[in-house]
Amino acid sequence: MSSGTIDIDEFEDADTDEFEKRNDTERIVLFLDENDDRAWKAATIAERLGLNTDAVSAILSRLKERDLVRHKRPYWAITDDEERLRAAYRLHRHHEIADERYGEERLDELQTDDMEPVQ
Repeated sequence: MSSGTIDIDEFEDADTDEFEKRNDTERIVLFLDENDDRAWKAATIAERLGLNTDAVSAILSRLKERDLVRHKRPYWAITDDEERLRAAYRLHRHHEIADERYGEERLDELQTDDMEPVQ
């Protein structure tokens, strides 16, 4: 992702406005990836993207748990592991495509008493 490219098949199969439809997590990752020469405070990321600072902080914390961002208080930066970032993006796209084809699963409805809580 940090090369600013996507697979040509993904490009060809995409709707005209598909790349503009980004959720907050995608927007944050793309922002950090496009600005990978700097580390940012959560409040600055929120301001630049027009998001709530608490929401950005929560998203960054989840991304850190997945090793997709680096953190040294109070700054955040995209991971320097480009393969990990590409793999996460591919997995994310597979989930999106499955959701589009088959509908989103409601994991909380699938949970049984024997399972640990869905997060």
